[in-house]
Amino acid sequence: MKGICLRYTESEDDAEDILQEAFIRAFKSLKQFDCAQGKLGGWIRTITINVAIENYRKNKTRLKHYSEHSLDQQDHYNDEIIAKLELQELLSIIQKLPDGYRMVFNLYAIEGFTHKEISSTLGISIGTSKSQFSRAKKLLQQMILETNKYEHITTRHAR
Repeated sequence: MKGICLRYTESEDDAEDILQEAFIRAFKSLKQFDCAQGKLGGWIRTITINVAIENYRKNKTRLKHYSEHSLDQQDHYNDEIIAKLELQELLSIIQKLPDGYRMVFNLYAIEGFTHKEISSTLGISIGTSKSQFSRAKKLLQQMILETNKYEHITTRHAR
């Protein structure tokens, strides 16, 4: 569950706060859990995602804004670079996305929500959801490429 929380936050401290709140809610609501409707892990996962979404809504005013110019630059996506990334490195890069982009990216690409579900859950339009997902992908690509360039430079200078 901590991995889920890390995907939705910028820091490990924030993730731990969300995780703690999720487990408190799960414990308080344990009497409502029905084994016939699914597994306990899935139920706790849903609670955790909902707590992360609530945390996002609460902190929505602190959204970071990136200039449209930097997001519209065309970088070529390189699958080999992503294949070389460790899971922890990828998680770290996802955590650097602006809050709105990170929420939409996680809900759509990882959790499997539709843009309609995301718009309803986050209180944004479907178009905004699609736009933020597209921009999140572009920004992730850019950040991954920059990370790879930096590692390539430091590896070359270390020789």
